[in-house]
Amino acid sequence: MSKKPICSHLSALTEIHVAKEYLCEECVKTGGSWVHLRTCQTCGTTLCCDSSPNQHATKHSHASGHPVVVSSEPGERWLWCYIDEQMVTY
Repeated sequence: MSKKPICSHLSALTEIHVAKEYLCEECVKTGGSWVHLRTCQTCGTTLCCDSSPNQHATKHSHASGHPVVVSSEPGERWLWCYIDEQMVTY
């Protein structure tokens, strides 16, 4: 069984942007809470995951067209492409 080729959004990355602070920028503004964090690989914004009540990272991707996030959780080393629904570890 062959592996699916890495999508163009993931393969185009030359560096990985990491969270500057461990918080969801939008939840802080609205007084919301988060479960896990994801950092956008286009603009570096860190937002909450789909397990969080407000799902800011997905909303950001859909509104901005920014396709890739990295998990900002300690010990997790993976990237997700919203457009191609593909995950890679690094």
